Amino acid sequence: MSDPRPIGLLDSGVGGLSVLREVRRLLPFERLCYVADQAHLPYGTRSASELQQLVERIVRFLIAQDCKAIVLACNAANTAALHYLRAQFPDLPIIGMEPAVKPAAERTRTGSIGVLTTQTTAQGALYANVLTRFADGVRVITQICPQLVWLVEQGAPEDEAARRSVAECLAPLQAANVDHIVLGCTHFPFLIPHMQAILGESISLVDPAPAVARQVRRVLEAREALSEAASQGEAHFFTSGAPEQFSRVASRLLGTPIQALPLPV
Repeated sequence: MSDPRPIGLLDSGVGGLSVLREVRRLLPFERLCYVADQAHLPYGTRSASELQQLVERIVRFLIAQDCKAIVLACNAANTAALHYLRAQFPDLPIIGMEPAVKPAAERTRTGSIGVLTTQTTAQGALYANVLTRFADGVRVITQICPQLVWLVEQGAPEDEAARRSVAECLAPLQAANVDHIVLGCTHFPFLIPHMQAILGESISLVDPAPAVARQVRRVLEAREALSEAASQGEAHFFTSGAPEQFSRVASRLLGTPIQALPLPV
């Protein structure tokens, strides 16, 4: 059965667009509805209780948009609110994500991997559980880099100040002889070109977004809820911040014109 309803995605800002990009690539005929809660950016420094309230409000908005599934395209939101939301909305498929420690730990040759992330994710039970399950016997160096979130919110500029900021975050991981770096914030994949220019080919970057997109497809297939449209699905974008700024930055990051609307209060 074909289900033309949209897939909802949410993040604190433009970072979740890295997940939307992969969902669009894998499921081009699906309609998408994206919400950026830029009025409360960054999520990575907020408490679990505050994030639960913020994210629940957005989920209710996406439900009102008739979304058939919702993707928490934000690691901090998953850490604080995934289980809470699934309990609040038991009939709604909510697709979460976690830092991709498992593939990095399985592939490491040096026995050391790095994780670039934010404070809320690093201090959360979800991350601790991931380390317990998948990183036994592997040295994990966790690097908290909130400055990289702001860099992406500015459109991932390619100037010297941006390169210096990225290099400072990567330096401790390079010194620790890691051979894989997990991108534990959905903003960070937009900095992959910056990182690769610094790291070269010796260190692999692990972006969880393609795996999240595959999980979205599995969930919709299991519910017989994939769209059978014959043309590319449209996407709508909302922000609780400044729509003009979001549109400008999102257009730069995705390489296509984006026009955002204000998130209704």
